[in-house]
Amino acid sequence: MEKFFNVVSALTPLSADSQQALAAILKKHELRKGHILVHQNSVCNHLYFVERGLTRTYYYNDGKDVTDWISPENTFACSIVSYISRKPDRRQIELLEPSVLWSLQYYEAEQLCAKHHDIEHMIRLLVSSGLIQLQQRFDDLHFATALQRYQTLMKENPSLIQRVPLGMIASYLGITQETLSRIRSQV
Repeated sequence: MEKFFNVVSALTPLSADSQQALAAILKKHELRKGHILVHQNSVCNHLYFVERGLTRTYYYNDGKDVTDWISPENTFACSIVSYISRKPDRRQIELLEPSVLWSLQYYEAEQLCAKHHDIEHMIRLLVSSGLIQLQQRFDDLHFATALQRYQTLMKENPSLIQRVPLGMIASYLGITQETLSRIRSQV
């Protein structure tokens, strides 16, 4: 839980009272590799903080699985559209490694937001940050070259190349595995 509060405090300060209220509803999960956090076509009811491990958010398109997000340690995993809209999403979130996660249930978080302005501010900043990351990812997929996307990944999360199967990395980058192999041999 300490890592969660370290990451959150980098966004915004929380009062001791708010930290205590938040700590009371955070739930710790120690889960195995392959565990599905959010199933396809279900509502995402939790915001997950990854203390240790790795998650992958993906969906199926014409029978092919497409990785659209990878969440390593000290980041959050969530189907943000489903979490906000309270509607089912086609995305699924699975663990790529044995993981330790902290979950924040939607309705419990909403109750805290009504009582604690600083928690409401924290949630708003987390959602805003997630939306900015989604927009950046959209822009990268549409405007950056495959090489630029690979270089960005290597700069921001170099360990993912060793931790995530190359087919998933290629899918995440929006390229074929063959193109990824060519890029890796050039770099």
